[in-house]
Amino acid sequence: MDNILSGLFAVVLIIIGVLNIVLVHPVPGVVYLLLSALYMPLVNDFLKRRFGFSIHPLVKIVLGIVILLFTLGVSDLGNMIDAL
Repeated sequence: MDNILSGLFAVVLIIIGVLNIVLVHPVPGVVYLLLSALYMPLVNDFLKRRFGFSIHPLVKIVLGIVILLFTLGVSDLGNMIDAL
């Protein structure tokens, strides 16, 4: 279940990143694309095998909430969504 939710949130961040690249500016879009890698199950498995640690699910949840609040509240993409 954790892998499914992580994968879905990674897809959401990829979509937000692509929208930022196309509609706003490439820099925040690239940041969102890099953050989406943290939620991909393959990256988490790689970190576990290669470096001996993985990102705790609670950290992922808190980071995900902060990312969504920032996207909808502060970013230019959130302002574009409000304008519709």
